[in-house]
Amino acid sequence: MTGYGEAERPIGGELLRVEIKTVNHRFFNPTIRTPPGFGRIEQEIQRWLRPFVSRGHVHVVITLERSATAENTDEVPVLDVDRARRYAELLRRLRDEVGLEGSVDVASVLRMGDILVHPDPTTTRPDVDEDSVRAVVEAAALAVVSMRETEGRRLQKDLEDGLDAISRELDRIESLAPGRLVRERDRLREFVQELANQEDVDEDRLAREIAYLAEKWDINEEVVRFRSHVALFLETLEAGSAEPAGKRLSFVVQEMHREANTIGAKANDAEIVRGSVALKEEIERLREQVENVE
Repeated sequence: MTGYGEAERPIGGELLRVEIKTVNHRFFNPTIRTPPGFGRIEQEIQRWLRPFVSRGHVHVVITLERSATAENTDEVPVLDVDRARRYAELLRRLRDEVGLEGSVDVASVLRMGDILVHPDPTTTRPDVDEDSVRAVVEAAALAVVSMRETEGRRLQKDLEDGLDAISRELDRIESLAPGRLVRERDRLREFVQELANQEDVDEDRLAREIAYLAEKWDINEEVVRFRSHVALFLETLEAGSAEPAGKRLSFVVQEMHREANTIGAKANDAEIVRGSVALKEEIERLREQVENVE
C-alpha cells in the first residue's frame, strides 16, 4: 500500500528531517538513507518502523539541513597555513633553480589546492541523540499510516464490490447445476433408445447412471466452501483489527481460486464453465488488490 509522510525537528543549529515513502511489497523491505554518523542507528530505525508498517517497500531518507537562523561560522573553510608555506617555498625553489621569471604570490599558492579546507560535517554537527531521531521517525511514520488508512478505506470498498460479484456468480452457477443432470438423463434415454431400437428403456439402469454422474459432477461442496471463504474474507475486512490482515487475505484468495478450478473441472456444462472463468477473473482482481493490503 502506498503512503508518504514527513516530519522535522530543529536540533541545535540544524533541522532534522525525515521522509518516508511506502509502496507495495509482500514483505517488510526497508531502505534507509542517513547522513554521515547515523549508520550506527539504522537497525534501530528499522525496529522503530515495524509497529507502523508491516509490509511494503519502505524508503526512509533522513537529512540534517542548516537552519535558517543558525550561524554559518562552521561553513567557513579553514586556512592550512603550514601547507601554504611549504607550497610557497617549493614554488620559489622551482623559480630559482629553473630560472623562471615572476614572483610567488597568493594566487600562485591557491592554485596548488588543499589550502582552504572545509570542515568535516561529521565533526561539526551536533551529537543527535537517538530519542530525538526516534521521535521524528515515528511522527513521519504516523503520517504514512494516516495516508495508508485513507487508501485502505477505498480499497476495502473495491474488495467488497468484487466479493459481491463473486457471490452473484456463485448463485448463478448453483442455479445452473441441477439442469445438467436433467439434460444428461434425457440425452442418455434417447441414446439408449436409438441404440437398442426399442421404446422401453431400463429406468433402473438409467437411474444408476444418472446417480453416478450426479456424484461425479456434484459441485455443492465446492460452492459451500467457496461461500465460506467469501464470508471469511468479509469478516477479516470488517473486523477492524490492528493486526495485519494482508497475508491471511492472500491465503483466502488462493483457496477461492482452488474451488473455482474444481468447479470448472467438474462442470460438464458450457455456462458453468463460463461462470468458473468469470469467478477466476474476479479472484485475480481480488488477488492484485490484496497485494496492496497490509
